[in-house]
Amino acid sequence: MSSLNLDDFTDLIERPDGGVRRDAEARRERQIVPPGALGRLDDLGEWLAAAQGAVPVRPVERPRVVLFAGDHGIASLGVSGRPAGSAGELVRSVLEGGSPAAVLARRLGVPVRIVDMALDCEPGSLPDAVVEHRVRRGSGRIDIEDALTLEEAEAAFNTGVAIANEEADSGTDLVVLGDVSVGGTTPASVLIAALCGTDASVVTGRGGLAIDDLAWMRKCAAIRDALRRARPVLGDQLQLLATVGGADLAAMTGFLLQSAVRKLPVILDGVVAAACALVGQRVAFRAPDWWLAGQNSGEPGQAKALDRMALEPLLDHGVTVGEGAGALLALPLVQAAAALAAELPLRAEELTEPEEAPETVETGESVETDGAVDADETVKADETVAADTAVGAEETKKPE
Repeated sequence: MSSLNLDDFTDLIERPDGGVRRDAEARRERQIVPPGALGRLDDLGEWLAAAQGAVPVRPVERPRVVLFAGDHGIASLGVSGRPAGSAGELVRSVLEGGSPAAVLARRLGVPVRIVDMALDCEPGSLPDAVVEHRVRRGSGRIDIEDALTLEEAEAAFNTGVAIANEEADSGTDLVVLGDVSVGGTTPASVLIAALCGTDASVVTGRGGLAIDDLAWMRKCAAIRDALRRARPVLGDQLQLLATVGGADLAAMTGFLLQSAVRKLPVILDGVVAAACALVGQRVAFRAPDWWLAGQNSGEPGQAKALDRMALEPLLDHGVTVGEGAGALLALPLVQAAAALAAELPLRAEELTEPEEAPETVETGESVETDGAVDADETVKADETVAADTAVGAEETKKPE
């Protein structure tokens, strides 16, 4: 029996600050570019302001890629385009800088952290910082056995919580979350089908390295068999992860939930991250408010999960390579939204107070007085002219 109470996350997770978001919207309306002219970047900037609790929004300066790694026993059935137990090679490729995610992260200046949860390789073949959290070597074949024991699932979940705390404490202001796995899309699809109440065929995709039709049918059958084992434990999310998940998926779920507790925004990558997010939503319904869907990978299971969580992907490029590559492509979009929200000038304030007019009574008196003075002067001028005329006339009458 697990000592971990996932219900605590329901009370611990709050929504992003709605008042701050309204302030961000009001500020956006005062900027020189009309609201709506920047499309979804407006929503992104306002979402980020609410997540940060700050207006204007702060720039995203310390993002981090966090990848959870593991091998899955179900890959031995030929449901993956890669050989079973070969996820360690993918990890080494990332570490050596030769994978798509490594290239993108290097170009964007984002550090990458890999956490080995269940790689099927010798621990000595990878750096200590990578393998120090490993729970077991490979996960079980979920069509006929549990992926993990309940104790292993709890340990993996707690590792994800600890990693989230470490990132939040170190000053990371946004996380790009992905996986490095072989066979990982199969348990992810099982979790999504179980939580959405759909059949195996609805969520079965081709995986990161596309499989042929025969392998797809094997994968669909494996998901169908694993679904039969998943449905009886749907009420216990930790037991569900132990039964048909894996150590990497359990850790990602813990990471996502604790990131929401710590108010740390996360960009989700592909179907594996989406499946873990869906489990997290079942645990704490407010948690998805802290996550963004980085991209649409084209996996049917991912589309199903994101629709259930009402998360709309930022990009639609069909990147299936995994390792956080698709979500990394969305990072500059989020950073651009933050910069625009914070740095666009505001419109000049219009004068709202009219100039004071003279009081009516005084104005009238002044006008009347001036008029009287002018009249007097006119009369005097006329009298002078008349007098001069009269004198001139008398002088004309005198004889020479």
